[in-house]
Amino acid sequence: MSNSLVNRGMATGLALAFLVAITVWQLGLMPWNRGLQLSALTLAIITGMAVGNLVPPQWLAGAAPGLRFAQQKVLRLGIILYGVRLTVQDLFRLGPRALLLDVLVIVSVLGLGYWLGTRVFGIDRDTALLVSCGAGICGAAAVLATDRVIESDSHKVSVAVATVVVFGTMGMFLYPFLYPFTHFSERTFGIYIGATVHEVAQVVAAARAVSTEAADTAVITKMLRVVLLAPVLVVIGRLRGRNSGGAGRSAFPWFVVWFAVVIVLQSLVHLPPKVKANLIDFDTILLSSAMFALGVSTRWDQLKKAGPRPLLLASTLFVGLVGGGYALTSVLAP
Repeated sequence: MSNSLVNRGMATGLALAFLVAITVWQLGLMPWNRGLQLSALTLAIITGMAVGNLVPPQWLAGAAPGLRFAQQKVLRLGIILYGVRLTVQDLFRLGPRALLLDVLVIVSVLGLGYWLGTRVFGIDRDTALLVSCGAGICGAAAVLATDRVIESDSHKVSVAVATVVVFGTMGMFLYPFLYPFTHFSERTFGIYIGATVHEVAQVVAAARAVSTEAADTAVITKMLRVVLLAPVLVVIGRLRGRNSGGAGRSAFPWFVVWFAVVIVLQSLVHLPPKVKANLIDFDTILLSSAMFALGVSTRWDQLKKAGPRPLLLASTLFVGLVGGGYALTSVLAP
């Protein structure tokens, strides 16, 4: 593919993603949505899934480079800029129990997922590990980073990413519905979401549907979980008999560092309310464009090719995250 076609595809995909993002952002502000309380991120991924499954793939092929860029780079920029909403005081307020909760969730999901996948469901080791890492750590980013350590087949990566998108999206709608029944405070429910929902963007969408305080707490909890990806990769590499030192370093999620830098700057420098509000709106558009691109990539035919066993494993882990995560949150973050 020539550079001109790639550049055209980049521009087309990004233009489509941002056009949808701006549209759903405005739709979310309209009076009809006051009762439904659908966030722009939720509307974006619904639109993306409809486009991805109803529009012929060849029609979207020209926009693929830009949509991939939105799903990866724009998402990271959106998460970095999300730090404008938070302060260092928010981090200290979270406390060590949230970190312990993240560690317990990751260890439990990886251990249970690998055992169930290989021993109960008869799935190969790589697929079981990739699905478990996607569910337990940070979604598609964890799947891709783990693949760089274990060097699995590409179709196994696609299956694992598809399970992340499907069950993470289900979580986006399920968690706000569950909120009144948990009797958690908004802060505690944010910790619950951040410790158990798959993708960072899905965490933001689910928590924003509850409240701003829940979203702020959920993002910080999720960032702690994302940081734990690096040591997990080192352990996986050692257990698989490979030297994972380089892979662990190269796969380190550096956007988390910049997210922390923005939080520190926000704590030290007082932004004018108008500037801060504009930055938050811009960040919502960035995250919505990434959610739309993520939705477009969720195609049901990918799941059909994978067969029922990876989906059964992913659904079991999803139930475990919702139920087990609720129990752990009740104990560690009452």
